[in-house]
Amino acid sequence: MSRIAATFEKLRAQKRAALIPFVTAGDPAPEHMPAIMKALVAGGADVIELGVPFSDPMADGPAIQRSSERALKHNVGLRDVLAFVAAFRKTNDSTPVVLMGYANPVERMGFAAFVTEAKKCGIDGVLIVDYPPEESGPWLEALAGSGIDPIFLLSPTSTDTSIERVAKVAAGYVYYVSLKGVTGAANIDTKDVEAMMKRIRSRTQLPVGVGFGIRDGATAKRVAGCADAVVIGSRIVQEIAEAPGAEIGARVEKLVREFRTAIDSKESVAA
Repeated sequence: MSRIAATFEKLRAQKRAALIPFVTAGDPAPEHMPAIMKALVAGGADVIELGVPFSDPMADGPAIQRSSERALKHNVGLRDVLAFVAAFRKTNDSTPVVLMGYANPVERMGFAAFVTEAKKCGIDGVLIVDYPPEESGPWLEALAGSGIDPIFLLSPTSTDTSIERVAKVAAGYVYYVSLKGVTGAANIDTKDVEAMMKRIRSRTQLPVGVGFGIRDGATAKRVAGCADAVVIGSRIVQEIAEAPGAEIGARVEKLVREFRTAIDSKESVAA
């Protein structure tokens, strides 16, 4: 069983939703990555989404765009991101790591080389934002048999046909983008999320994670009430940007723990 599948199985038995924090690899500088990844786990992360810095993002809002810019100023590329994960695996062999990014860096390295290196470094899943399932044949063929899960996005505008296409090819979990727009753009309507969860779950048994627009504990708890995982990105990236270098790890751990506590809280939250 993969690390991702084992994590969701354990959480289902505990009747808990997963907390999936997203950070951009190499932000604000490469030397901070060991402390940041350690802090994410210490705060209660179940899966880590690691963004590959990219100069021309389509789905990322201002906070994550600026985090990519900071990383790119240090020339952080895909091979550096893989090296961060390889270093993380020396002390952590249980927390799944998912790379999230765009097609260009992977295609520049080449599918075969990427899969070989990603497997060697301990990557568990990859989400390529600009690979829709109907155009991902070669990508899926490259990943087949590697043990690396292809993760795909769904959105409020996804049709039933789109959901069924993703259900056929995705593994690990499905990532539902909870609002129309870019990351961190607006507050989400959790009633709409609940309705979409029913449509998605009627077509796949995979866990469903919800992200984009979740910036506080109350919203995270409401989403956790209907989804299998809550993805927090821009809020953590913003914390990293604002923290003095020596305090980044401690502030990230504290923030992630606050989300973890909110998600696990037994207290009801008004809609």
